Amino acid sequence: MPERFEITAPIPRGTTVLEASAGTGKTWTIAALVARFVTEGTHRLADLLVVTFGRAASQELRSRVRERLVRTERLLAAAVAGTAGDAGAAASAPGAEGPWDEVDHLLAGPGLPGAELRLRHRRLRHALSEIDAATIATIHQFSLVVRDGLGVAGDATAGLTAVESVDDLLAETVSDLYVSAYAHFPHPPQLTLSEAQEIARAVVRDPIAHLEPQDCDPRSAAGQRVRFAEHVRTELARRKERTGVLTYDDMLAHAARSLASPAARARLSDRWKVVLVDEFQDTDPLQWHILREAFHGSSDMILIGDPKQAIYAFRGGDVATYLEAAGHADRRLTLSRNHRGDQHLHEALQGLFGGAELGDPRIRVTPVDAGRTGGRTSGVPAPAPVRLRIVDPSGLPGSARRGVYLSGLRARIYQDLTADIARLLTSSAQVRERDPDRDREIERPVRAGDVAVLCTTNFQAERVQEALAAGGVHSVIASAGSVFATAAARDWLTLLESIELPSSSRRVRAVALTPFFGHTAAELDRRGEDLTDEVAERLRDWGDLLRRHGVAAVFETAQGWGRGGVSDRVLRRSGGQRLLTDLRHLAELLHDRTRRVPEAGVIALVHWLRERMAAPEGEDLRRLDTDDSAVHILTVHGSKGLEFPFVYLPTLAETFGAENDLLLFHDATGRRCLDVGGTPSPEHRDLARAEDAGQALRLLYVAATRARSHLVAWWMPSLERTPASPLHRLLFARGSGDGPIAATAPLPADPLAEAAERWGAQVHLEEARIADLPRPGTPSEQALTGARSWNRRIDLQWRRTSYTALSAAAEDRDWSEPGGEPGYDLRADEQEIQIEPGTGGHGPDGPDGMDGTAVADPAGPGDVLPSPMASLPRGARFGSLVHGVLEHLDPVAAGDDLRGRIGELVGEQLTYWPEQVDREVLVTALEAVVRTPLGPLVDPAATLADVPRSERLHELDFELPLDGGDRARARTGDTAGAAGPVTLGDLAPALRRHLGAEDPLAAYAGELDGPGYRATSLRGYLTGSIDVVFRRGGRFFVADYKTNWLGPLDEPLTSAHYGPAQLDAAMRGSSYPLQALLYSVALHRYLRWRLPGYDPAEHLGGVLYLYVRGMAGPATPITSGHPAGVFSWAPPAGLVTDLSNVLDGGAA
Repeated sequence: MPERFEITAPIPRGTTVLEASAGTGKTWTIAALVARFVTEGTHRLADLLVVTFGRAASQELRSRVRERLVRTERLLAAAVAGTAGDAGAAASAPGAEGPWDEVDHLLAGPGLPGAELRLRHRRLRHALSEIDAATIATIHQFSLVVRDGLGVAGDATAGLTAVESVDDLLAETVSDLYVSAYAHFPHPPQLTLSEAQEIARAVVRDPIAHLEPQDCDPRSAAGQRVRFAEHVRTELARRKERTGVLTYDDMLAHAARSLASPAARARLSDRWKVVLVDEFQDTDPLQWHILREAFHGSSDMILIGDPKQAIYAFRGGDVATYLEAAGHADRRLTLSRNHRGDQHLHEALQGLFGGAELGDPRIRVTPVDAGRTGGRTSGVPAPAPVRLRIVDPSGLPGSARRGVYLSGLRARIYQDLTADIARLLTSSAQVRERDPDRDREIERPVRAGDVAVLCTTNFQAERVQEALAAGGVHSVIASAGSVFATAAARDWLTLLESIELPSSSRRVRAVALTPFFGHTAAELDRRGEDLTDEVAERLRDWGDLLRRHGVAAVFETAQGWGRGGVSDRVLRRSGGQRLLTDLRHLAELLHDRTRRVPEAGVIALVHWLRERMAAPEGEDLRRLDTDDSAVHILTVHGSKGLEFPFVYLPTLAETFGAENDLLLFHDATGRRCLDVGGTPSPEHRDLARAEDAGQALRLLYVAATRARSHLVAWWMPSLERTPASPLHRLLFARGSGDGPIAATAPLPADPLAEAAERWGAQVHLEEARIADLPRPGTPSEQALTGARSWNRRIDLQWRRTSYTALSAAAEDRDWSEPGGEPGYDLRADEQEIQIEPGTGGHGPDGPDGMDGTAVADPAGPGDVLPSPMASLPRGARFGSLVHGVLEHLDPVAAGDDLRGRIGELVGEQLTYWPEQVDREVLVTALEAVVRTPLGPLVDPAATLADVPRSERLHELDFELPLDGGDRARARTGDTAGAAGPVTLGDLAPALRRHLGAEDPLAAYAGELDGPGYRATSLRGYLTGSIDVVFRRGGRFFVADYKTNWLGPLDEPLTSAHYGPAQLDAAMRGSSYPLQALLYSVALHRYLRWRLPGYDPAEHLGGVLYLYVRGMAGPATPITSGHPAGVFSWAPPAGLVTDLSNVLDGGAA
């Protein structure tokens, strides 16, 4: 174990790794070391180089160094004046607040000769006079100093301009390379443009990572991706040089090349005799290479860092580099006293984390001493320093396979969190802190600003803020992602698009509803063209203003336009301060863009904003709206370096997001690698997962150590998200004092009992029970802005929803969360159907032991045809390709050239949905689809080829009121007397009333009675788009295309996998019955509105689900009159009308 570092001991020579822990005072130590070097006369301030890894950190470090030098100078001035023997008199000097510490005694304490005191005072006076010239810089700023200081030896970069971002140049490079590579490609490329852009951003963001895989066939998909990544790096470098710019990463690369010269290394070590590096755990191999080459073995170098807080791998931080440097340093020392946490909190956290290995045996939580005795709070409702609240899942919906649904667990945690914070803020709790004006500690009531809620992601932070707002707790999110991913960015895009084309009625109406004009839909409807003409005229004026004076002038003018201007309109809203901050921030960014590229007009500005919104990252972090009397909500990454009296951790018992196929890991040699192949090898995936698991534990350590006095965390029993979460692993994958922590751990049968047995001495265990919510007296936003007070009740059940969202909510799928889906706008209903094991495609009585796919009925050779799509891809993109072709195809108009027309459409749609397919096979398969009989529900001989375009409506969009739409209805019929809104479960009685036992979907009523459907409310509007509505024989049919693969993956796909029994099972194994019901109601309401003399019993034809992989053309096998691949169902007209009434609370 390394020796302890003492600030008053002789300062070590050579290269020293000084390992810190949270709260042990890294910045304090650096400032004290600078004061010692200068005051004791071993080095001048100009001899010192202080390096850190962020602008804010370097500014903070410069401020802290200056404060320490000022303090020491004041103490020495008092000592020289004859008051050195009186510690109180010396400490009372301006700028020397607080009691003396050990550095004060060492540098200015009694016992030093008068001549030495005067000499030290002169040194400090001189150092303060040149403090602004001190080299306290980020590593990138240091590389710029290296370039300028070395002159000719610093490489030929003097004529280049340093820029923070080359996003525009990168986008141009990717587009050019992609077009050059694939414009004349005979087949759709295996690499899509979206994938190419994602790869390019990754390889440019991590320029030193070695690209993998290198041993693949260059013609393979992986080989193409690697080659494209390499070309991006090469071509971007060429274009940067041609345009005369370089990034901060380029500066580092130039500095590293410069240091190949012994003369250059000597000049740097001669200039800086001492190098102090802060946050060294966040360095990367190239940065360490520069420091090592320049100073190791020639200057004294102290590398200060805490590997337990290495959490920035996604930003290039490489803890492996820290560990390598530690292994080669002349000595390792540790900072061993915690100055942040109160004594009892410190002891509890030491017991909880003590001995734990955080991703590597060399990253272990070692003992440190408590720097404080007692605590700094009193009167806290729950006084335990560390509290673990165990979520009771009782009453929450779930399933046997997935356990308790995640959404219910989250909601319960957020509600419990809100109640706990509200109890604290309404209590008589006191916080003790130092009053700098009176130079003593005082007690004051707890404030909202004393509380921090730390989340893993911005998505979680926003959900927490919603819960706190619902409970009356004012909060603010710090740096909640990119400003280009906000509603304000969408409002600016709408404005710029309308300025670009003010003659477009659609754009003018859209911008009229934004905060820039503040009109309502009702006003647009009432005033019509008068209002749109007024807005269009104003847009033309603003367009002229933008061309002459830029975006800032437009925004300033908008501030005074209309009823009170933008600010007044926005601040009247809930969350208005946040929106206004984002609008202003974007105005500055857009104006800066027009200033830097003055020739760019509004069209170029729109294009630039769209690109930034598509890939929001870089320097555009959202600004803080206001932190007045507000609970702070931060991501754990954003909280690093901060501390709060009360810290809440509601999300650390949950893993979040899907795995990325662009994997970052270190190989066996320790080399940093980036796998861009798209299908990583199991070895690479295991290495990346192990590193991610270690970083997750370090993230938990950082989060827990932000607390000064009290820490509260939540544990939940989610089968999907808890076993691999960092908090769960810390609690249940190790015992007290154990080192290694497994990557996952099973959920305990009795979490309270097991946690008490393992950690009862360190943690106060509590069951999370939702109690009445106190309402803290927070200052209202209305009082700050002068807007009128809110006195209406918000209907939190109201929403605009869709079939996909409803089925996802009922089944608790995280369909809308970031990281859950690839970056494509794909059809959500084209995923593979999973038929329950045991049905075998034969219904409930099918044979046991099946693998979850449809099993064909035994049939003679003449009854089975190969699926025309058996060799074609599976998945959502292929489904969208098929939908696109069938949507635009008019078989009747194509006449004898049907095949040629299908081929043209396939070519067109492949540009939107790139897929590796054999075009001829796909054309043949789609021709078979449109020539397959549709079955007895329509006409035994009818096919899609017989339905002309005039008898079809493709992609029929609808928006239906639910439970009254804008105004809730009184409950009648099946829902009369029920409390709360209509739910999906309320559809079940109508199904039981109208469907006989022989109906293939009769059993779906039981599904709708499940807890997930009963908990899914229907109030607001249902939106959607029906694939096809067609008319045949005076009746109207709903048709939906499905590309699901229903056969086993290890045998040829045939029409037998799409027989009636198999399709019945596929429908029962999915949420498609809900879709059929909702779309039938949508058609009913459409016809009721548009068709004179409409009679549901006469005009509603039914629903067809066309499983296109089973449709083999005119020869498609027919079983009991039903063609393979065609599922048809005629819901009784009475069922459709009853469901329509239920969905609208009886008002339809």
